[in-house]
Amino acid sequence: MRQIVLDTETTGLDPESGHRIIEIGCIEIAHRRISDRRYHQYINPEREIDVGAIEIHGLTTEFLATKPKFAEIADEFLEFVRGAELIIHNAPFDTAFLDCEFKLLGEAWGSVHDHCCVFDTLTLARELHPGQRNSLDALCRRYEVDNTHRELHGALLDAELLADVYLAMTGGQVDLQLTATATGRHEAAAGSERASPARARIPVIEPSSDELTAHRANLEGIDEISGGQCVWLRQT
Repeated sequence: MRQIVLDTETTGLDPESGHRIIEIGCIEIAHRRISDRRYHQYINPEREIDVGAIEIHGLTTEFLATKPKFAEIADEFLEFVRGAELIIHNAPFDTAFLDCEFKLLGEAWGSVHDHCCVFDTLTLARELHPGQRNSLDALCRRYEVDNTHRELHGALLDAELLADVYLAMTGGQVDLQLTATATGRHEAAAGSERASPARARIPVIEPSSDELTAHRANLEGIDEISGGQCVWLRQT
């Protein structure tokens, strides 16, 4: 499935209180490879921006005054993401804002889930790293994704960082060098490149002594039941 890494910036924190989207950034991933396709748009929210939000993303009411309204870009945005899996960090936040924007346009626009499926990288990060910080910045540090140029939040910049983090969390980017000719298919497959060794390393979690003891006890139980046929025990 085609995947789109998506991020938004907003006027505040609560769409139910009338806050609006002011920036959308999207990065396409195809066959576990970040493609050249991007979607980026600043949006006139038709309202003031909270001071606290400006401190996060730096986007002002004056800057956005000449940008298109969401209604003017809704078609092209949906054309870019329709049918894809949206990869979003803390997905309920962004999808709630998008759903509110669609609601303002009318019932016929439906919701995000009517057009795409959604994958939340924050949920994945919490499963992989329970009890740890799992903000985008924290994940960039953990997976050695360079975010030193991120002085302020930005939808396109954050989508680019999240694309690298997502691929690192799920096994890395793969770059397949395939040819279009039937005669060259075998050679192309043989010449496929592995993921770059320079990408972020996948963390290896070593078992504790208690876990090792419990594992061996389980193997010994299998060995006893099988009459000494537990081959895994012979390899420990």
